[in-house]
Amino acid sequence: MSFATIDYRSEDRIARIILNRPERLNAITTELAADLRAAVQRANDDAEVGVIILSGAGRAFCAGYDLGWAVQAEAETQKSGGGHWDPVQDYLMMSKNVRVYMSLWESPKPVIAQVHGWCVGGGTDLALCSDLIYMADDAQIGYPPARIWGEPTTMMWVYRLGLEHAKRLMLTGESLTGKEAERVGLASKSVPLAELSRTVDELAQKLATIPLNQLVMSKLLVNQAYENMGLRTTQMLGTICDGIARHTPEGIAWRDDAMRDGFREAVRKRDAPFGDYGESKK
Repeated sequence: MSFATIDYRSEDRIARIILNRPERLNAITTELAADLRAAVQRANDDAEVGVIILSGAGRAFCAGYDLGWAVQAEAETQKSGGGHWDPVQDYLMMSKNVRVYMSLWESPKPVIAQVHGWCVGGGTDLALCSDLIYMADDAQIGYPPARIWGEPTTMMWVYRLGLEHAKRLMLTGESLTGKEAERVGLASKSVPLAELSRTVDELAQKLATIPLNQLVMSKLLVNQAYENMGLRTTQMLGTICDGIARHTPEGIAWRDDAMRDGFREAVRKRDAPFGDYGESKK
């Protein structure tokens, strides 16, 4: 099995799933989402695999949704509906993406997210639905679309952080460096970029020595506690709110600005007051 947007490798009981759209900072498209889900399934179907490492090729882990694709697709969908937004159709569409991200959470085998560069917008869903997050010191993780045009559909922030930090990041859309993420408990460990791959490999190799049945049970025990806290209900509301955020008067105006002036300029204007604009996407 080969993938158009994923590089898949497996050896020594470790499956490596590498997002492979480096020219677009591994931004999410329909094809990448489908490839990711298939790659996770492949790793889980392989009896020789005990641990999964998820990483990104090039300069970033994942810069969120590919706005060039997402905005155009949304505009075409709305046009086909006579110019009207169908919130139920939007919910069903975005729920498919949630299922892709949650395939990492639901994977019986543990998933380690190896984060470098940008991990923003929809890219954070990939990291936060993994089991463990290891980051480069200078990596950036955050959800800038919370300022306009989005809400996190998996809403893992509230389950992986305490109340104060979850609210601050959601209200401001600010990002954390790897060092900051480790300090607040969002990441297991932050190391210099040059050490990240080796550090993650060392952990994966240790986990791979543990019987798979033990790993499955340990993950299941922790996950069910968060399921019982209302995780699925929160995700349903998050997916609904994301659709609403993209169709408020301000959200539609931002989309129109992006289509007219270019996405980089629209993102720059959105993020300029916070001083962190750059190559982040939704």
